[in-house]
Amino acid sequence: MGDTAHSFVSSVLIGALLALAAQPALACTRVLWNDNKLAVVTGRSMDWPESTEPKLVVFPRGLERHGGKVGPAVVVADNAAMWTSKYGSMVVTVYDIGAVDGFNERGLGAHLLFLTATDFGPRDASKPGIAVNLWAQYLLDNAATVTEALALLDDVQIVMAEARGRKGTVHLALEDASGDSAIIEYVAGKRVVHHGRDYRIMTNDPTYDEQLALLKAQDFSKPSSDMPLPGNVNARDRFQRAAYYSALLPEPASERQAVASVLAIMRNVSVPFGAPYKGFGIYNTEYRTAMDLTHRRYFFELTTSPNVIWADLDKFDLAAGAPVMLLNPDDINLSGDVSDKLQQSERLF
Repeated sequence: MGDTAHSFVSSVLIGALLALAAQPALACTRVLWNDNKLAVVTGRSMDWPESTEPKLVVFPRGLERHGGKVGPAVVVADNAAMWTSKYGSMVVTVYDIGAVDGFNERGLGAHLLFLTATDFGPRDASKPGIAVNLWAQYLLDNAATVTEALALLDDVQIVMAEARGRKGTVHLALEDASGDSAIIEYVAGKRVVHHGRDYRIMTNDPTYDEQLALLKAQDFSKPSSDMPLPGNVNARDRFQRAAYYSALLPEPASERQAVASVLAIMRNVSVPFGAPYKGFGIYNTEYRTAMDLTHRRYFFELTTSPNVIWADLDKFDLAAGAPVMLLNPDDINLSGDVSDKLQQSERLF
């Protein structure tokens, strides 16, 4: 490899390192590829000790939302946020109570990942409250860009909630079709935002600042097949492997190659069946996703299915009054484009 190539790889790796993030108990990884010439593509893995009962859902515009609910239960009784969705979206839900991954028709993407240190602070009833399970959906419903989404958070308060006996201690990654990115964490009751195109990687604990410091301690300036890489399933190792491989991606010739490139990294940072994770027991990777924000296409790969499926948001009616459309991806017969497989559904939340 010549000096020019070395310089290029080093600069890209430095950029990727500055893009890394914290470690999840929705133990997961998010990777953003925003410096190729073809499309803004994001990958995500979902690691969890049981099925999160994922559903692929398309929401039209014009839905009225109650921001204080976890399913039918009201958990924010004092000044819960209320809104009507401005944009249609395609999301994957968890336990039918909120979106943990997805994007909207303007190309804003959102991903909730676990972070043990999360602390939203005491309730301030002077601000409309949004239960944490609806955090991502609130922004997808109302913002077209990362900058718009961050501004919206100034006027509301995210409120801790729990489901299935687990608190929603999560942080949020955002990106948009321009390639802008942000990582948002709440630590000791304060919002901490890392905003910029370089923040491409996110996992779980420790906090993002600490992940960046750990990454800087690594020397990936001379990549080779003999270079030892952190190889365990913990969030620190996944963060660093994702940064390393993201920095080396070749320019894609097609959307197919771009999506395959990101999914290849997501498979590399996935948690194999039976691998131990911290003190929680086993956190297998349940599914992997890839979002093409340029072409508004969503790819989904359940780890217990041999097939990748995808859906095209542009094929759906997103007008106010259009039906909510839903697909349960836990079907081994599903394969390829499933846009016509989603069925009209009652609202989940």
